[in-house]
Amino acid sequence: MNNNRIGSRRVGIAAAVVLALALAACGDAPPQGTARPGAPPPGVDVVTLRTRPVTLTTDLAGRTSAYRTAAVMPQVSGVLLKRLFTEGDIVEAGQQLYQIDPAPYEAALASAKATLAHANASVRMAQATVDRYQPLLATKAVSRQDFDNAVGTLEEDKADVASAEAAVKTAAINLVYTKVLSPITGRTSRSSVTEGALVTAVTAAGQAPTLVTVTQLDPIYVDVTQPTTTMLRLKREVASGQIQSVEGKVPVRLKLEDGTDYDHAGTLQFSEVTVDQGTGAVTLRAIFPNADGLLLPGMFVREELQEGIVQKAILAPQQGVTHNPKGQPTALVVGADNKVELRVLTTGPAIGTDWLVTDGLKDGDRLIVSGVQRARPGMPVTVKEAGREPDQQPGKAAAKEDAGKPPEHQANAARDGR
Repeated sequence: MNNNRIGSRRVGIAAAVVLALALAACGDAPPQGTARPGAPPPGVDVVTLRTRPVTLTTDLAGRTSAYRTAAVMPQVSGVLLKRLFTEGDIVEAGQQLYQIDPAPYEAALASAKATLAHANASVRMAQATVDRYQPLLATKAVSRQDFDNAVGTLEEDKADVASAEAAVKTAAINLVYTKVLSPITGRTSRSSVTEGALVTAVTAAGQAPTLVTVTQLDPIYVDVTQPTTTMLRLKREVASGQIQSVEGKVPVRLKLEDGTDYDHAGTLQFSEVTVDQGTGAVTLRAIFPNADGLLLPGMFVREELQEGIVQKAILAPQQGVTHNPKGQPTALVVGADNKVELRVLTTGPAIGTDWLVTDGLKDGDRLIVSGVQRARPGMPVTVKEAGREPDQQPGKAAAKEDAGKPPEHQANAARDGR
């Protein structure tokens, strides 16, 4: 009986102790956002922000287009005897591309020359008649009618000479046209005809088929379609001097489809004079040197336009910037007392993996980039510069003090959070 009473009393005492410990634990629970007393502050990685010059750029997506394109068509009809170029090669302006059979045009030229010679002979005869009638007219040996007829014949023969000379020029031009020349310097396309084909000259009734197309690729255009707001902003920045121009031309850089940089800089031209009423967009044109022929018409590229330089810019890593429920960008920084501070930011464009911060951060601020989930405003933290050893870790100091002491003491220190 006494043993039962003693056991019950012991159970009651144990329950009371457990309840007291539980109530003490609840009473000592740290407020949300603070560390438990005796526990080391949470560790965070920070980046110390420094002001530096930053170049602001605008990316414009566009497509390349040929500087000049010439469709080569025959000026005279005839049988094609030769093709004098290799498809895809670069040809020079004035270089012969095709040879049309010249025989009919050589004969036409010879006939026109013969007609001209006959007309010249008629002029000489008519001139001799006028010269002979001239003195006889004064003595009434020749009637006035005969003299006037001789003068009229001379004028007609002179007109025949002029007509014959024009015919000779036309025949000579047609003979030259049997040599089909390149009008510009550029790269040739595939030929649409081969030797032995009958080609037809351009006529008023219809247009002859194109024999080959010559495209000038050096220089080359890059056309970008942008909203009118972008064009107006760029023009204002050029006028204010924020965008540096050379002789009225704005330098731009180019990125190719594979992300690589194009070696040569180009110049931006505001060439479009009308706005697309359906989209409200305008086409801006840039011109780039292309001596090596790397750029081809129809390629998708990106233009990079330098808008200016911010001399004292703050760049914050994107992993250190979050947003509050209002959508405002925020960041956590570590103050001089190693306590967390919340900052509301004003950000500009993204530059690489960073945000350009125009307000909310300053030079020397320590921005938390890792461990943000464990940090709360006002909480002390253990700071480690990203990529470096921690600046202060209380646990390490305790470990140094306990070095050389019995293992039992070190285990107790670890358990107590020392």
